[in-house]
Amino acid sequence: MTAGDSDEVAAMRVRGWRHAYRGLMPQAYLDGMDVAAEAERQRARLAAGDGSVVNLVAEAEDGTLAGWAAYGPYRDGEVRTGDGELYALYLPPERIGQGVGRTLLTEVTARCTAAGHPRMLLWVLKENVRARRFYEAAGFTPDGTEEPFEVAGATVPEVRYARPLTG
Repeated sequence: MTAGDSDEVAAMRVRGWRHAYRGLMPQAYLDGMDVAAEAERQRARLAAGDGSVVNLVAEAEDGTLAGWAAYGPYRDGEVRTGDGELYALYLPPERIGQGVGRTLLTEVTARCTAAGHPRMLLWVLKENVRARRFYEAAGFTPDGTEEPFEVAGATVPEVRYARPLTG
């Protein structure tokens, strides 16, 4: 991902949240998400990054972005551990089911394996059944850890998924 991709990635993330999280978090929050502000955050993160967070994009044949993933070391609060973590994986809703998400997840998993991470972790909304099935089909399993995610005054529980990686 480059800074030039920030606008498309931001639009994809906002559309992805509105599609995937409808009914799972406050609609007013989803409706209030601002693509321009998200794009600025994306550009700022890229500019300030230390290289530990990697952003990947999948490009469609027509040159538009078909997916985005971000990964890096697992964050346990402020401490980074030896594990890898998938921070984000979003597609435009019309790309769901076309293999783009699977391709991005496979690439992230391969890169975390090559980096020597013993396992890969990710967080998913507890009630996001579609995403949970997707990750389970890729070999991830819930490890029993749950955390509340606060969104616009509402608590939305997340569950952590893990997958051992082999070299």
